[in-house]
Amino acid sequence: MASEAYGEGAESSSTFAKAGDSSSDGLEPWGISESKPMEENDQLKENAWNVGRTEPMSKRQMKKLMREKQWQDQKEQRKQKRKEKKLKRKLERQTQSKEACEESARKRFKRDVTPSNLRVALDCSFDSLMVLKDVKKLHKQIQRCYAENRKAAHPVKMYLTSHSGQLKKNMDENDKGWVNWKGITVTSEHFSEAMKKEELVYLTSDSPNVLNDLDVTKAYIIGGLVDHNHHKGLTYNKALELGITHAQLPLGNYVKMDSRKVLTVNHVFEIILAYLEKQNWQEAFFTVLPQRKGAVPACLPVSTEQNETEGDSDTCDSLENGRAAPEALAQEDKQPSKLNCEEQGTKINEEIDDET
Repeated sequence: MASEAYGEGAESSSTFAKAGDSSSDGLEPWGISESKPMEENDQLKENAWNVGRTEPMSKRQMKKLMREKQWQDQKEQRKQKRKEKKLKRKLERQTQSKEACEESARKRFKRDVTPSNLRVALDCSFDSLMVLKDVKKLHKQIQRCYAENRKAAHPVKMYLTSHSGQLKKNMDENDKGWVNWKGITVTSEHFSEAMKKEELVYLTSDSPNVLNDLDVTKAYIIGGLVDHNHHKGLTYNKALELGITHAQLPLGNYVKMDSRKVLTVNHVFEIILAYLEKQNWQEAFFTVLPQRKGAVPACLPVSTEQNETEGDSDTCDSLENGRAAPEALAQEDKQPSKLNCEEQGTKINEEIDDET
């Protein structure tokens, strides 16, 4: 009897030993099959583990079952770790890309930007002549001037004079960050008090004097007025009253337009920045002037179609309406008989700058 019992025990041990040769074959005695659903197989494995604890089992089989059980128990934990690792790599790539862009921008800024000694002041002493709607438009134009000066190749020394009244109140309420602006002098003083009188040049379209070049020893004044042309000749008369030099940009020498040549504050400011970079008035004008003005080179005929009849000093939309006349420039290329502009060294830039 003892030998028979021993034989049965040996058979049971050999059965478990054979079952340990492979994961699939070893679990078959307990009904575990690859063809069954995963949840059912997990339950059968659990039952096999419990059975293995009460019956003789080789250490190898026991370790294998323990590893399988541990693997199943840690399944969700591994999944969560993979998600966290993937998210971490994504954040690292985004951070590296952002840092690379910032570093590139800093290098480009240091390499390309050469500050100019030229002074440009925005005269905001016309506050009482504007309604709140126009004051808000002037505020936007000033914001545009500041932004363009910050990214210009040759930024000027920018001044904001007579800063008070409605304009200051509107900026304090809607643009509190203006107090942190860099590269600009904001003062409540009149420009004639903040600078020497003999150095001032008031830019006004009514002046008979034409500005052919920019003098870095001078301070150029731009009238901060949005009046829908209700106060014509105001800035010119003001220059005469103060007894200071006055001039207009040489727009008529290089550009023909089917609208009046009164420009917005930011247009005049941007043309000055463009001229400092390109050293060419015609290129500067066509880089800045909006397409709605119907501007063409002075050597080409002006279109008979009138785009708009509204005044130009009441808007700030040089980018909303696009840059100046690329179609007109393309037409010029198709007419070799009218290429005398190139003889004057006035190659027109047709590329349109993107707004930042």
